[in-house]
Amino acid sequence: MSHEITRRGLGPMTVAAAAAALVAHPARAAAAPSETRLIPAQTSWITPPVTSATEGMADVGEARLAYWDTGGSGPALVLLHPATGSKDIWAYQRGVFAAAGYRVVGYSRRGHAGSERGPDGTTVSAADDLKALVDHLGIDRFHILGSAAGGFVVPDFALSYPERLLSLTIACSQGGGTDPDYRASIRRISAPGFSDMAASFRELGPSYRAANPEGTAAWEALEQASKHGARIRQPSRNDITGEALSRIQTRALLFTGSADLYSPPAVMRQYASHLPNVRTAVIAEAGHSAYWEQYEAFNSLVLEFLRA
Repeated sequence: MSHEITRRGLGPMTVAAAAAALVAHPARAAAAPSETRLIPAQTSWITPPVTSATEGMADVGEARLAYWDTGGSGPALVLLHPATGSKDIWAYQRGVFAAAGYRVVGYSRRGHAGSERGPDGTTVSAADDLKALVDHLGIDRFHILGSAAGGFVVPDFALSYPERLLSLTIACSQGGGTDPDYRASIRRISAPGFSDMAASFRELGPSYRAANPEGTAAWEALEQASKHGARIRQPSRNDITGEALSRIQTRALLFTGSADLYSPPAVMRQYASHLPNVRTAVIAEAGHSAYWEQYEAFNSLVLEFLRA
């Protein structure tokens, strides 16, 4: 059912690792895949590469949003950043996805680097901002990828504008799920004062912080530059219940890091169990920022899925 991933540095899995990857879903999760793939961790990193793209501002009605666009005639792939990020975090993805033939677009949501905040108390959803952005860029149908808080926008957009999507990917995200049992699972992994801890502690896995202090410092610099003032919390168009997720027919990829403090594998599987057309994977040693910590596995998973 699932395809084998191939990339430099991913060798054959040991019997023990393969057994660990076969994680059964709850019995009620008939629509979810029967196993979750475990992807080995990379243990060395390069400096974030610099690639070119056209920069611009898109008027979405109440605000102007900053974006970059690699252009090209291939299928469009739109990237949605975490709450700790902006359009500037995708250095490890932009050139790789563009070289694979995709028109890659990244943008900053309201109040993040380069984008206007818009009015306080807005009733306009981030999904509607995204629709206005792709309309501005002349993009009809596209692939969507949201990481962490960016993943909250993905199901809302999929429910609101399903005809616009080719596929959806939710990475390291709680996905905006609202079912009481799902929220209870999230409360059980939370701790008082957690949100007050340093962002790099909350969002980078301990393996990465221990092994790559330079990369950690670069991530922290991007996080500190990502927004000014309080976070903009836009409303959702839809209540993201399990029943609502079950109506999403767009093919989906969900993955997370084995060390993700927000969306550990058990939480991801609980969310994925409601999606009728989904693949899942876990990246070893990654925290909440797999796009940065484990970009080789992140990119390979996404490209393999898009090409399927």
